[in-house]
Amino acid sequence: MSAPNRRVLPAAFLALAASLQAQGPALDRTPSRFAPYQGIRLHYKSLGLGTTAVVFVHGLNGDMTLWRGQVPAVDGRVRAIFLDLPGFGRSDKPDVTYSMEYFAGAVDAVVQAAGVQRVVLVGHSMGTPVIRQYYRRFPAKVIALVAVDGPLRSVFGDTAETRQFLARFEGVDFAANIGEMFNGLIGPTADTTVRTAIWHAALGVPQRVAVSALRELVSPAIWRDDPIQVPVLAVMAPRPGWTPEYVSYVKRLAPDIRYEALTGVGHFLMLERPEVFNALLLDFLRAKRVVR
Repeated sequence: MSAPNRRVLPAAFLALAASLQAQGPALDRTPSRFAPYQGIRLHYKSLGLGTTAVVFVHGLNGDMTLWRGQVPAVDGRVRAIFLDLPGFGRSDKPDVTYSMEYFAGAVDAVVQAAGVQRVVLVGHSMGTPVIRQYYRRFPAKVIALVAVDGPLRSVFGDTAETRQFLARFEGVDFAANIGEMFNGLIGPTADTTVRTAIWHAALGVPQRVAVSALRELVSPAIWRDDPIQVPVLAVMAPRPGWTPEYVSYVKRLAPDIRYEALTGVGHFLMLERPEVFNALLLDFLRAKRVVR
């Protein structure tokens, strides 16, 4: 098995990506839009024009603001859509089961409301199984997938281990235990701005939403071995679960995959090292003829 790519990106390309961070509109200055979905409203923002778009899907206890470092990279190059999944951010938070199927339907509701026909889906963490479920449901709409430190196979162990994991978040210590989990995921070099953004998103999520999503994440039903037949970019942080055996598995699952293993980053690598992540994303999109 070949080793994961640990690419040294061209200095000029990294310099371009870094310079883009100071350009373009901030996400918080982009007008909000709302899409209807099963009786609720989904919050999203759209940059650019066109019926092909790159759609950014956040992870558990996140929201669209965690993609703010990607706005300068995509603005003016491709239509980009940033959304809050139901239950998170400024989207409505109904009393429902927050399954990957429910989230995938929500993503498509935004895609339809935005008038988009073809998508590249970028999913961070839990957003990865969400975009994979979207691909299962709407394969004709999907050009490519981008997994950002997110799993394509269950990372949970046996039933007893899973019950113990879930129990941490079902009691009165929910906030403290979520905080402990996120502390372990944020990279040691993340600055105060990055940490504040992550905490602001994480602590605003109702317990019932987070627990429901976590329960659905451990469901075997979403971890089928059906092949992924579109191009995939995986940009991964150093984590115990991403073993050589896992890399071999995802390369069988998605034969057209580019697997990039970064170093010196945590789980929120797109916030911690936006210049590196953006360079990889733009290179991938350019190769797929999605960006100019």
